[in-house]
Amino acid sequence: MARQAEGPITLAVDVGGTGIKAILLDARGKPVSERERIATPQPATPNAMLELLDKEIEALGAFDRVSVGFPGVVKRGATLTAHNLDQEWVGFDLQKVLTRRWKKPVRVANDSAVQGFAAIQGKGVELVITLGTGFGSSLFTDGHLVPGLELAHHPWRKQTYEDYLGKRGLDTYGRRRWNKYLEKAIAQLEALFNYDHLYIGGGNAMKINFALPKHVTRVPNEDGLLGGVALWR
Repeated sequence: MARQAEGPITLAVDVGGTGIKAILLDARGKPVSERERIATPQPATPNAMLELLDKEIEALGAFDRVSVGFPGVVKRGATLTAHNLDQEWVGFDLQKVLTRRWKKPVRVANDSAVQGFAAIQGKGVELVITLGTGFGSSLFTDGHLVPGLELAHHPWRKQTYEDYLGKRGLDTYGRRRWNKYLEKAIAQLEALFNYDHLYIGGGNAMKINFALPKHVTRVPNEDGLLGGVALWR
């Protein structure tokens, strides 16, 4: 399918604390392959994950370039934080390593930023949060990414946003209290950012059981892959 698609084929990779997903996208960001998923190894060291990625992409076929969403702060292709992975990722130049390993051009960004590119409308102030193993976040103004936002470990209540709203918080407090905390967090984030729209993604977004405000939208978890083409605009 990839060879029949028009334009450069992008291998989009979404690195997560529990799973690593990959898919091929055409020039418009439409899938031209099945989605592949493998469990994140434990411990989630760079070497262990790169070896699994090598096997995962074999099933997908040929590609021209690579976009990677990574769960942590990313600057100039290097991963500066990795709270839900092995700490060997801190300071790891993932973009350079993959470029040499796969001999293709590579761009790496925060995973919530990649999801945001697929979700946003490009108008006004738009905030994206992802509810998964951790708590991802990205901010856009008129379609432009504001780099470096990391709400997960910002103090909130007695701990941090991730402590309450990541997987650890869901397991600790249960679904009912987790939803109450999320509802309060949404109100807090609106007061902080005065956003025009909030998008909520991630695997645990489906566990929301309260009515969202009209300017808050749940988005598919697949957006974490489909936004990969935007890194090449």
